[in-house]
Amino acid sequence: MKITRPRTLLGMVLVGLAFVTVPLLFAIGNAMIKIGQLAAESETVLSHSAAATMENQRLANLLQTMERNARQYLVLEDVASASDLLTLYDRDQATFERSVGALRALPSNPEMAQQLQRLAVLSKDVHRTLRGSRGEDFNDLIIERFQVMNGTVRDVAQGMRDLINVRLSDLRENTLSTQRALAWQSAALIPGTLVLVVLFLLLVGRPMRQVDRAIRELGEGDFSRPITVSGPNDIETLGRQLEWLRHRLKESTDEKNKFLRHMSHELKTPLANIREGTELLLDGSVGPLDIQQQEVTGILRDNGLKLQKLIENLLTFSAWQTQTASLELTEFQLKPMVFSVLSQHRLMLSNRKIKLQLNINAITVLADEGKLKLVVENLLSNAAKFTPNGGTINVGADMQGSELVIDVSDSGPGVHPDDGDRIFEAFYQGRRPQGGPVGGTGIGLSVVAECVQAHGGTVQLIRDGQPGAHFQARLPLRRSADKKVLAVANG
Repeated sequence: MKITRPRTLLGMVLVGLAFVTVPLLFAIGNAMIKIGQLAAESETVLSHSAAATMENQRLANLLQTMERNARQYLVLEDVASASDLLTLYDRDQATFERSVGALRALPSNPEMAQQLQRLAVLSKDVHRTLRGSRGEDFNDLIIERFQVMNGTVRDVAQGMRDLINVRLSDLRENTLSTQRALAWQSAALIPGTLVLVVLFLLLVGRPMRQVDRAIRELGEGDFSRPITVSGPNDIETLGRQLEWLRHRLKESTDEKNKFLRHMSHELKTPLANIREGTELLLDGSVGPLDIQQQEVTGILRDNGLKLQKLIENLLTFSAWQTQTASLELTEFQLKPMVFSVLSQHRLMLSNRKIKLQLNINAITVLADEGKLKLVVENLLSNAAKFTPNGGTINVGADMQGSELVIDVSDSGPGVHPDDGDRIFEAFYQGRRPQGGPVGGTGIGLSVVAECVQAHGGTVQLIRDGQPGAHFQARLPLRRSADKKVLAVANG
C-alpha cells in the first residue's frame, strides 16, 4: 500500500500536528483511565475497610450483650423476667445475623468465609439451645459456645484487618506500577514527538530552503540554474512561478545586454570620426589654429575621450553580464600602469586646475592588468567628475598585510548619505550633481566592483569624516583558486 503525503502545505501542517498531538492525547487519556481506576479501587478498599471495621465492632458489642442476657436468663427464676430477656436476645440475634451477612458480602478469602459460616451456625445453635430446656449441662454448653463465638469474632476481626492490609498493599503496588508505566510512556513519548517534529521540519524545511535559495539567486541576478521545488502542491506551484520569473528576468537581462552592445557599437563609429577630425584640427592638417580655436578643439577631444570611456564601460559591463569574468594573470609593475592612466586625464585635470596627490609605492603585481587598469580609470574618472575646479584628488596604492590596497579620494561634495548602499549598483546615479558637460551612465562603479570581485577582493566607500568621496579597493595577496601571489612589494 502506497502512502501518499499531503498535497498542500496546510495539509502537511495539519497531518504533522495530528502526528504530534495524537500520541499526546493518547497518553493523557491513558493516564486519566489509570488514575480513574486507581481512584475507584482506592475508594472501594476504603469503603470495604470502613464497613468491615464497623461490622466487626458491632459483632463484638452484640456478642457481649447477647452473652450477658443469656447468663442472666440462666440464673433467673422469674418466668416473666426470663421471657423479656429472651425477647431482647431474639432482637440482638437478628441484628447479629445481619452483621454476619454484611461481612460475608464483603471480599474475603476461603478461611474467612469458613469462620463467618461457623459464627453464623454457632449463633443459631445458641439461640435454639436457649429456647430449649434448662439444665446444668445446658448452662455449661451455653457458656462454652459463647467463648468459642468470642474467639471466632476476634479471628474474623483480625482476618479482616489482614485482608484489608493485603488489599492496601496491592493498591500501593498498583499505584507504583502505574506511575512507572506512565513514566516510561512519557519517556517514550518525548523522543517520539521529537522525531516526528524533526521529520516534519525536514519535509517542510527542504522545499522552503529551495524557495529561499531560488529567491536569493534571483535577487543576486543569477539566472543560470533552473528552479525546481519539490514538496506539497502549493509549494511546487510557487517553484514553477519562480521558474517562470527566472525565464522572464533572464530574457529581460539578455535583451538589455543586447541593446547595450548594439548601442555601444553604433556610438563608437561616429565617435571615432569625431575624434579623428579633432586630431586633424589639432595637428594643423587643415591649417593653423589660433589659441582660442585650439582650446575649443582640445575641449572637443577631451569630451570625445570621455565619451569613449563611457562606451567602453558599457561594453565591459555588457560582457560581464553575458559571461563569467575570467582573469588573464600577468606580472607587471603597478606604478607605471597607474601613471599611464593619469596621463590620459592629465590635460582635463590641468584645464580644470585639479591637483593630483600621489602616494604609489613600487609594487609588482600578478593580476589581470586590463581589469586592474579599468579599476583605476573608473575610480579616477568618478573622482574627476565630482571634484570642483581647483580641487584635489588623492591616489594611493600600497601593501597592507596580505592585501593590495588602492585608495582614491577627492575634495568634492561626497556621496549622499542615502546613496551609500546603492552606488555600486549598475545604472544607479546618485543625488549629487555631476561636473562636466557629459553625464555618466551609472555603471562606472559597478564595473569597478566587478573587476575587484573577479580578483577575490572588495571595494567600499570609506566614511572617514573628510570632505569628498573616498573609495578603497582591497585585493588579497593570494587567491583561493590558484594560490598564486597577487602582489609583492619591491624593496
